[in-house]
Amino acid sequence: QVQLVESGGGWVQTGGSLRLSCADSGRTFSSNAMGWFRQAPGKEREFVSAIDSSGSVRYNDGSVKGRFTITRDNAKNTAYLQMNSLKPEDTAVYYCVADPVLSDKQMIFRRVSSWRYWGQGTQVTVSS
Repeated sequence: QVQLVESGGGWVQTGGSLRLSCADSGRTFSSNAMGWFRQAPGKEREFVSAIDSSGSVRYNDGSVKGRFTITRDNAKNTAYLQMNSLKPEDTAVYYCVADPVLSDKQMIFRRVSSWRYWGQGTQVTVSS
């Protein structure tokens, strides 16, 4: 059973930083790829970052490249999203996701439907 719980969201000024955490209480964390999506008000949910089960392969959306870093600690069953140089357009609810498979065919990992498990989300607000 995979249960994802996000934390670390909050309010920050433009240019600030936040680190999101995603804890999995299940027993299969180290076997799953992990990722982050976000959804701003009135917009569709969109892909942010993903990392494979070993932590050696990562993907980032172009909008966050160079600013956000996804990592994972398999010993702690936790994934992280370090967010630096935050912008008002980063304001959204951020969702942690997990799935046994991370495929780069046709960039399928960018699709909401490619991820089996979802957390409840954590709000990130960046003020200008």
